[in-house]
Amino acid sequence: MKPVQKTSLADTAAEAIRTEIVAGRFPVGSRLPNEAALSSTLGVSRGTVREAVRVLASQGLLEVLQGSGTYVRSAADSGRTLNAARHASLRDLFEARCALDVEAARLAARRATPAVIARLRALLAQRGNSAAADRASFITRDLAFHQAVIAASANRALVELFDFFSASIAETIQATTGGELPEPDMAAHVAIVDAIETGDPDKADAAVRRFMAPVFAVLEEGLDA
Repeated sequence: MKPVQKTSLADTAAEAIRTEIVAGRFPVGSRLPNEAALSSTLGVSRGTVREAVRVLASQGLLEVLQGSGTYVRSAADSGRTLNAARHASLRDLFEARCALDVEAARLAARRATPAVIARLRALLAQRGNSAAADRASFITRDLAFHQAVIAASANRALVELFDFFSASIAETIQATTGGELPEPDMAAHVAIVDAIETGDPDKADAAVRRFMAPVFAVLEEGLDA
C-alpha cells in the first residue's frame, strides 16, 4: 500500500484502503491492520484513519466490531459505481429515476396503508408549490416526498437503491427547479398519491409516467436539436 500524500485527508486514505480491498490484498472476511499500523503505512494520523474507516463502513465495505477489530465485509466498489453514476447524462439519470419511481409506485399501490398515504400528503403540503423563496430547502422537501414514495413500496432493496443514488436524484430535482427542465407541478405530485391510494398498480404506474413525460419531451428535443 502506498503512503498517501501529506495534503490528503480521509477521502484519500479511504481510497487507498478501498484499492487494497478491491485488489484482494485485504480479502473479504479478513481483519484490517490496526489503526497504528495503517497510520504508519499511509503516512496519516490515526484520526484520519478512523475517519477513512467510517467512510468505508458507511459504504458497506468495512464493519467495525468493538473489542475485535475492523473487518472487510465487501469488495464491491460502491464509491466508483456512484461516481460513474454521477457522470451519467441527465437523460440517463431521469430514465433510471423513472424506473425506480414506477416500480416503487406500483408496489406502494398494493401495500400502502392509510397512515402511509396520510404521510405522503403531509409531505406534499410541506413541500409547497414554489422553489422561489429558498431553492435548496425546496429541493430537500421535494426529495423527502419522493423518498417517502419509495419507502411506501415496503421494498428494502428499492429504499437502499434510492439512498445510494440520492445525490443523483437530487441533481435531477435541481435541473427541474433551476429552469433547465420543466418542474412537475403540485397537481402532478398529488396525482401520484391519488393513484397509489386507489390500490391499482397500473394507475400508479401511469401517474409516474405522466409526471415524467414533460421532462422527457424536453430531453428528447435536446437530443434531436
